[in-house]
Amino acid sequence: MHTFPTQAVVLAGGQGSRLRPYTDDRPKPMVEIPGTGTPIIGHQLSWLAAEGVTDAVVSCGHLAEVLQEWLDSAVLPLRVTTVVESEPLGRGGGLKYAAARLPDPGQPWYATNGDIWTRFSLREMAAFHTERDATATLALARPRIPWGAVETDAFGHITDFIESPPSPYLINAGVYVFSPEFTTLLPDRGDHERTTFPRLARERRLAGYPLPHGAYWRAIDTAKDLTEAAKELDGQ
Repeated sequence: MHTFPTQAVVLAGGQGSRLRPYTDDRPKPMVEIPGTGTPIIGHQLSWLAAEGVTDAVVSCGHLAEVLQEWLDSAVLPLRVTTVVESEPLGRGGGLKYAAARLPDPGQPWYATNGDIWTRFSLREMAAFHTERDATATLALARPRIPWGAVETDAFGHITDFIESPPSPYLINAGVYVFSPEFTTLLPDRGDHERTTFPRLARERRLAGYPLPHGAYWRAIDTAKDLTEAAKELDGQ
């Protein structure tokens, strides 16, 4: 029988410079998807709670006080603790710093980037992680290419145009399941994606969980992403 994580870290410290002017007065996770009335962080916390998470640590950075003020005033479906780095620790160091505030360091935990708008079964991902005896598991997405693609035949004749086709490559979707020992492998400062993840990959302790067909996923990086997300969510 699987035991599913009940604790999570949300990495919400990004500056979101490509989302200006939306991020001039708020951190990226506080940007609202038009028409929803909910900031990205609110959606994420609701999703985590629906998947069985009872405690979340939100790692704040850029305009941390705006995010903390919203968290203090909002009616949230789970317990939230905020942490703010006194000096930049890098992605890996920041993750380790936030993980130190999780209520149960001896249990597995989820983590998610603060600019991801997604819905899929975290419990299924956690079961996948356990079955592979992984130390860390990354959700993998296949985003759509923002340009139209062209298909040609062997003679160079164009045979078809495809609007925004899925990428041929899987990418890191910014959602993770970590075993308890993962925290000890993180750097105190620096980027775990250049240190910890490659080490685990060499040792075959890093798993990749492809998002199920039909799962909604979008990284909110630009104003166009906001518009596209609003259209997609309206059509669901």
